[in-house]
Amino acid sequence: MEIKENEYTAGGISLLEIAETFGTPVYVYDGGKIIAQYKRLKKAFEPLNVKIKYACKALNNSAILKLLKSEGAGLDTVSINELLLGLRAGFPPNEIIFTPNCVSFAEIKEAVAHKVHINIDNISILEQFGAEYGNSIPCCIRLNPHILAGGNTKISTGHIDSKFGISIYQLRHVLRVIKTYNIKVNGLHMHTGSDILDAGVFLQGAEILFEAAKDFPDLDFIDFGSGFKVAYKEGDVTTDIEDLAAAITQRFQEFCKEYGRNLELWFEPGKFIVSESGYFLTKCNVIKQTTATVFVGINSGLNHLIRPMLYDAYHEIVNISNPTGKPRIYTVVGYICETDTFGWDRKLNEVHEGDIICFKNAGAYGFTMSSNYNARFRPAEVLIYKNQAHLIRKAENFEDLTRNEIEINL
Repeated sequence: MEIKENEYTAGGISLLEIAETFGTPVYVYDGGKIIAQYKRLKKAFEPLNVKIKYACKALNNSAILKLLKSEGAGLDTVSINELLLGLRAGFPPNEIIFTPNCVSFAEIKEAVAHKVHINIDNISILEQFGAEYGNSIPCCIRLNPHILAGGNTKISTGHIDSKFGISIYQLRHVLRVIKTYNIKVNGLHMHTGSDILDAGVFLQGAEILFEAAKDFPDLDFIDFGSGFKVAYKEGDVTTDIEDLAAAITQRFQEFCKEYGRNLELWFEPGKFIVSESGYFLTKCNVIKQTTATVFVGINSGLNHLIRPMLYDAYHEIVNISNPTGKPRIYTVVGYICETDTFGWDRKLNEVHEGDIICFKNAGAYGFTMSSNYNARFRPAEVLIYKNQAHLIRKAENFEDLTRNEIEINL
């Protein structure tokens, strides 16, 4: 987001004009930023045969999926419906990996029927998979390396108490199941979660996978998941992608030489690719002053952006209607009948009722985690691409809210 002639813009388009044209609340995504993040990651690992499988749970609008597909990305999916969205957007099955957890085997079978890569993260499903398919359908295995990424267990998925993956300490059991059912394993996978800051954590997990790989002679790829940290506020420490890539590249090349052939290296970034592209535009409904606090009450809430309440996530908040106003201290809250505080004691340029309040870094896990709580409508989505604002999802209306209800006579 930039200021040009005292007006906030993204992708060359005025954000105030977008709010006026499409209404608020509205999610806005800068397509140029999405492409730049994808290309940066791809370029960092250029010496290797790297496959970037975009984690579509972060932002799954079909326009975003098609944009990334046009750049050569693959897709990481965690539900059968995400898989179907990927196919609908034109991704070929062999570019999609299906990595659910705690789903029924029926969902696994449906994914197999679509001929995508299957990633299995528990022994029970692995046994059922082997009994059903033997070695006729290859699969990937997700291992839990028991590494804590960052310091927030709410967004870390590789620690010892995580529900994700098969514990590395159960590897002997896994190998017995594979031998019993003659399962062909063509990939190993780990994902330690978000906010990994340096190459050390990745290399620690890599060594665990490299050691495990000795027991899997038919591998085509190793998937390191993702977890690259982006900046949410000024001064944030972020993942140095180029530094990480240099360290991983060298070690991966050494491993492939030890393994006896070159394998593909996969990553599954979501937040890294789309987070910084996103802006969530809302309107100030009321200024409410109590004895201790001045609240900015906006026309949104945890039903649209739940990350601050769910993960204690920080989003920079800007009053884009008053770029030269005097800074004052406000607490920004929503209109939901819950405690939906977006930010305590934030310094914003003086806010008036009707001003447009913008949340930065809203591209990942914003709309995809939205709901109809309090019978509120989910917002519109707009993509800025090649200096033009495109509506890519209409805001919901009352018919959408009641569409699937069935009236009965009581």
